[in-house]
Amino acid sequence: MMPPPGTGDWLVREVDAPVGSVVFSAERIRERVSQMAADITAHYEGEDDLLVLGLLKGSFIFLADLVRWIDRAIHVDFVVASSYGPGRRTSGEVKLLYDPTAPMEGRHILLVEDIIDSGTTIQRLADALHERNPASLELCALLDKNLAPELPLRPRWVGFDAPSDFLVGYGLDHAEDYRHLPFVASIAG
Repeated sequence: MMPPPGTGDWLVREVDAPVGSVVFSAERIRERVSQMAADITAHYEGEDDLLVLGLLKGSFIFLADLVRWIDRAIHVDFVVASSYGPGRRTSGEVKLLYDPTAPMEGRHILLVEDIIDSGTTIQRLADALHERNPASLELCALLDKNLAPELPLRPRWVGFDAPSDFLVGYGLDHAEDYRHLPFVASIAG
């Protein structure tokens, strides 16, 4: 019998992986996500129409945990965009693979991202979302590598400042592997 999720070691052994050290533990992530959700709840107090827009695939675990802690009515939709292929560096080209179906005009939009790295994806998405005339557009990211200070849409809420290492776990992947890890770890090699 395997130990419950979040206990760690068995998960790393389950993948034939060069996973390095744990950077943010499952417990630390859980605490920070609940704090962020409380801040988001307070920020949108009195606003009627909040759409939480998750950037897939990387944000799905973070988004699921975050919205369970937000103490107000919300709608959820997703956008799929990618600037990574099978490598560890952005290709520089953003591909929109799925466009959200929820109407955005006049709504408060909270874009949820797993990690801000080069900023290429966020910049492209911010431009596209602003064209839809939302009442407001804010960004929430689990991790920020602080490599893109010129972004037109800076995150209002950030879980953690991230090291420059290539990170996996808690939704972040390398070639679709490691998303299931309940913590964030550096990838060795």
